Amino acid sequence: MSLPDWARAHGVPLFSASIRTTVDEFDVTEELGFEFSADGEHDYLYLEKTGANTEWVSRQLARHADVPARDVGYSGLKDRHAVTRQWFSVPRWNAPDWSQLEVEGVRVLDQQRHNRKLRRGAHQANRFRIVLRGVLPDARALDERLETISTFGTPNYFGKQRFGRGGSNIALADAWSQGKRLPRHKRSIAISTARSHIFNQILDARVRDKTWNQLIAGDVANLDGSGSVFSVDEIDDDLTRRSNAMDIHPTGPLCGDSTSPSVVPPGHDSWLKALTDARVKPAHRSLRLRVVDLEWSTGADLLVLEFALRRGAFATSVLREIADVHDGFANMSPVTHLR
Repeated sequence: MSLPDWARAHGVPLFSASIRTTVDEFDVTEELGFEFSADGEHDYLYLEKTGANTEWVSRQLARHADVPARDVGYSGLKDRHAVTRQWFSVPRWNAPDWSQLEVEGVRVLDQQRHNRKLRRGAHQANRFRIVLRGVLPDARALDERLETISTFGTPNYFGKQRFGRGGSNIALADAWSQGKRLPRHKRSIAISTARSHIFNQILDARVRDKTWNQLIAGDVANLDGSGSVFSVDEIDDDLTRRSNAMDIHPTGPLCGDSTSPSVVPPGHDSWLKALTDARVKPAHRSLRLRVVDLEWSTGADLLVLEFALRRGAFATSVLREIADVHDGFANMSPVTHLR
């Protein structure tokens, strides 16, 4: 099924652009944000991957170290059709020699030791360099749009890749909510899809009424750069000041077993009931995405963007506020979302 064209905050796209015409035009660097213990039973490997997805690489590391694949750790999935740098943890039980690692498209940039396995969601941010190719708009209009994004951020939508090619994961969520038994990994996709789609619908409504970037009474607020949230019963000058400074953000629900039906858009009753029956733990996600260190340059029919986003954010949510983007690899194989 086709996905809605969720509302944009900063106006219509300025031009039509292609991304990832080659893999090196989509570059992602993971930033962990914590120090290594320098001891312990895990080797941490900082790998540069070209045209290789995270799960496949983790299996090659497990094979080289002669350990079960489940014991290899990584913080987030990175796109196959890109040049990416990320950390993996591998148990040192068999003293693997990483200088002998030979995996196509993979290069070891650094090696450390740590006392804990790398867990999902442990990284702090991702830093992007993305080339957009197309006939650029007026330079002043482009600069104004990018300055606006740098100052005010963008709506924190889940990217279209979360919903499968052509929205195919929506059908999976529908089947699951109607009681169809699914393998564990597909059940996980169905739950993620349902929660993400409901969140995007809620955010879409807030963008349309221009409250996506400001607190309103009854919101749950998120402290920027963290998972900390707190309830907002009344709006005062201090909360307004902190929100304007992007120190705190309004959030929307990631639905679970205690989510009130009153906050869920019409038409999602079966999904909410299924999430409740499955006792999915509810959470909150910022409605606003702060775009850090945004820089840009232009050339002949190309725009080069560099910026950082906290974990869990989608670069495509930034790009759609600038251009109508066409993915050069979209029709070749499924795209794994960036975290």
